[in-house]
Amino acid sequence: MRKTGGGPSPTGADPVGQMLYLLHDEPEIMARTRWLMEPVDYLTMRFTGVASATHASRLAMWMTDNRHLDRYEYDQHLAALVGVDTTYLPPLLPFGAVIANVSAAVAAELGLGHETAVITGIPDLHAAALGAGATGLYDTHLALSTTSWISCPLPKKKTDIAHSIAAVPGLTNDSYLMIDSQDTGAKALEWLQGALAGGGPRMSFSEMTALAATSPPGAHGVIFTPWLAGERSPVGNKRLRAGFTNLSLTTSTPDLIRAVMEGVAANSAWLFTYVERFTGERLSPIRLLGGGAQSTLWCQIYADTLNRDVEQVPEPLLAQLRGAALLASVALGRRGLDEVKAQSSGAVFHPSSEFAAIYRQRAQQLPTLYARDRRWSREHAATAKHSLGKLGRGVSRRTILSLTTQRRE
Repeated sequence: MRKTGGGPSPTGADPVGQMLYLLHDEPEIMARTRWLMEPVDYLTMRFTGVASATHASRLAMWMTDNRHLDRYEYDQHLAALVGVDTTYLPPLLPFGAVIANVSAAVAAELGLGHETAVITGIPDLHAAALGAGATGLYDTHLALSTTSWISCPLPKKKTDIAHSIAAVPGLTNDSYLMIDSQDTGAKALEWLQGALAGGGPRMSFSEMTALAATSPPGAHGVIFTPWLAGERSPVGNKRLRAGFTNLSLTTSTPDLIRAVMEGVAANSAWLFTYVERFTGERLSPIRLLGGGAQSTLWCQIYADTLNRDVEQVPEPLLAQLRGAALLASVALGRRGLDEVKAQSSGAVFHPSSEFAAIYRQRAQQLPTLYARDRRWSREHAATAKHSLGKLGRGVSRRTILSLTTQRRE
C-alpha cells in the first residue's frame, strides 16, 4: 500500500486476477504470449510495433512504486507478491510521451500520414480529467457514466483504505489523481428503461427525463438505492443490491424515474463527503461528464444534492475522447496542460436553497439504508450459496458456474 496506493481485488475482477488466471489456468495461451498488457497499451503497440506502458496505464496491476513516478521500472518485490515475471510486462515510459510514428502498414490501411505520432495509452480516469478541463490541483470532475467516480489532481500520494479512495499516478510525471469508483452510475437509468419497457419499445432517455421533471424534488418520498452491481466506494460490498423504498399506491412512473436520478446523485454525495475529507479542500465547482450529464435535469439534481456549483462540460458524452486528443496536443507541444481547462467550460448549475433540505436528507438516508440492506444482502447470499451447494452435488464445475451466473442475473 505504501508503494502503490492500493492492491489487487480479492474478487479477481481486475488485471491482476486476469493475469493470474492466464498464468495458472491457460498454459497453452501463455506459451504463445509475449506481453501481458492493458488494452490501451496493446493498441499503441499495434499502431507502432513498440511495446510500452506508463505508471498510469499499469496502475491497476499494482506493480510500480508510485512514490517515485520518475522511475520507469517495475518493483520486483511487488511483482513477486503478485506472482508475475516482469519479463512479460512492457517497458515503462513517461505519461503522455511520444512513442513513435505510426507504422507504414497502419498508416496505409487507415489513410494516415506516415509522420503521424502515437502517444502512450491513457486510462479513462485521466481522459475524463483532461476532457473535463479539470487539470489544476483540486479541479474536480464527476463522471456520470455506466459507473461513476469523483476525481481531481492531487499534489501527493495517499490512500483511504476504509473508503476505497487513493491517489494514483496523474496527468504529469510528478503529480497524482484521486481515484474511487461507484459500480453503478447512469447505468441505473438504462436498467430502469429496460424494466419499464417490459420487452416492448423503450422510452428514449430524453422522454424519461422529461417525465421525471413532472415529479417534484424528492419524488413524492420514493427513494432508490443504486447498488445494482454492489459497491466499491465509499463502502466495498459486492453482495449489496439496489432497491426502491417508500413506494405507495400513488407512486407513478415519473416518481420512479426521478427517484433513480436522485438516488444516483445521493450515492455520489455520500462518497463526496469522504472525498472532501480526503483532499482537505472544499471542492467547487464540480465538472460533470458522461452520458448522464447530457441531462440538464440531472445536472441540477447533482448541484442541489452536492450543494455545489455543477458545470456541465461541453458534449459530455464525448469528453473522454476530447481528453485523449488534448493530451496528444500537449505531448506534441501545441498547448500547455494549463491551457486545457479553457477548452472545456460549459453551462453552470447552482444549488437551489429551496430544495436543499430535501436533498440533504436524501443523502443522509443512504448510510442508514446501507446498514439495513447489507444485512439482507449477506443473508440472501448465504442462502443462495447453500442452495447452490445442494444443486451442485454430482454436477460439473462448468454447470455450477452457469447456475451461479443465472442466479446473479
